[in-house]
Amino acid sequence: MSEPLVKLDRRGHVAVLTLNRPEHRNTVTYGVLDAMLELVDEVDRNDDVRAVVLTGEGEFFSAGTDPSAPDGFQADGSDFKPLRGGNRDVGGQLSLRMFDMTKPLIAAYNGTGVGIGVTMTLPMDIRIASSEARFGLPFVRRGIVPESCASWFLPRLVGISRALDWVTTGRIFPATEALEAGLVSELLPPGAVLERALEIAEGIASTSSPVAVALARQMLWRGLSAPHPMEANRLESQALLALGGSADVREGISAFREKRPPQFPSRPSQDLPDFYPWWTTPPFAP
Repeated sequence: MSEPLVKLDRRGHVAVLTLNRPEHRNTVTYGVLDAMLELVDEVDRNDDVRAVVLTGEGEFFSAGTDPSAPDGFQADGSDFKPLRGGNRDVGGQLSLRMFDMTKPLIAAYNGTGVGIGVTMTLPMDIRIASSEARFGLPFVRRGIVPESCASWFLPRLVGISRALDWVTTGRIFPATEALEAGLVSELLPPGAVLERALEIAEGIASTSSPVAVALARQMLWRGLSAPHPMEANRLESQALLALGGSADVREGISAFREKRPPQFPSRPSQDLPDFYPWWTTPPFAP
């Protein structure tokens, strides 16, 4: 059997997804996107998974799409179909699925990320990187524009001026610039990135209520588009009322008083408040 394009491993309550095309610098094909969509959906449905880490096999995180790879996009353009012959960006579908997740996502940049190797991580909640990694968004240098909903996510993460700099120049920049801009939150030696990501993920999984994490994650992301802070006051009040008498709150208080790790009983598949989701996803229309 051939190796999977994306590997799924479990470390306790943490799911580790690994881009697994090291011989092609983990470049992304439609097969990789399909595998990611399937696995992201699988881990989000699994209540035993409380956090997700994405990394790459080998020296690269992902060099984006490679027009020269025989199993990637063809150099002559015959298979260079960003919309897979249809009218919708598949990378955008993946970003929107990650945006809707109930589990926190952590990107572990074990090496360089370029193109979709950057944009696919923008809906994630925490990104850490190797100090030797480099980053780039060279879309305009290929005659196209960023995908995977990057035009929405990137300015919200690093500000409009930095986003425009990176996108319009298409230049490659070092990990130190990614850290300074807020694209990543921490730099580590190359061999330490995955273990640090697992440490962060395991900390969330072992100390935080899964239902509270799911709610808080969505409240923060969706609050970026709220027209007024009153929206946050209304939603936070609704959430606090819904969670106030829950078993997780009782367990959290007991664990704090007894100075022990909490054992939260809630499960996002069945214990999210009735008002969740409070948003309506607009239909895709080209």
